[in-house]
Amino acid sequence: MRFRDLKKQKKNQQNKQEKKQLNYAKYSDKVKALIVDMFMIYAPILYFIAYVVIGSKEEFQASQLAPFIAVSIYGVIYAVLVAKFGQTPGKRAYLIKVVDDKTHENISFFRAVCRFVMFLFSATILLGLLTPFYRKDRKALHDIVCGTIEIEVKQ
Repeated sequence: MRFRDLKKQKKNQQNKQEKKQLNYAKYSDKVKALIVDMFMIYAPILYFIAYVVIGSKEEFQASQLAPFIAVSIYGVIYAVLVAKFGQTPGKRAYLIKVVDDKTHENISFFRAVCRFVMFLFSATILLGLLTPFYRKDRKALHDIVCGTIEIEVKQ
């Protein structure tokens, strides 16, 4: 057998071993990534809607539609980033990637939107955010429902 073929075969075996060794993202890193995303994506959206579109903080607080629009815009931006790159700016900062739990590939836009809506539901009932403490794979409720997982990425 040629040296080139042996080298290719060895590289393929190493890639298979790397795929088997998944490092699940730490819960603390997930929370930090969420906070970074809130400051980098959600806060500018709120500011833009409150002061540019509506005109003042008081009118924004009086409106019931404005917060819904802000969350919707944030959800679409989140879904686009997760579907295209598997990461948001916060997840990228903490080396976390959202992937399909079986294929370990990026998820579709529809699944990313579904995951965001389920995240809102999980955060509302709080039970969904506590499930990672009781599972080996550290999946939250929105990850279980959507068939995704958050893994650590090597640089």
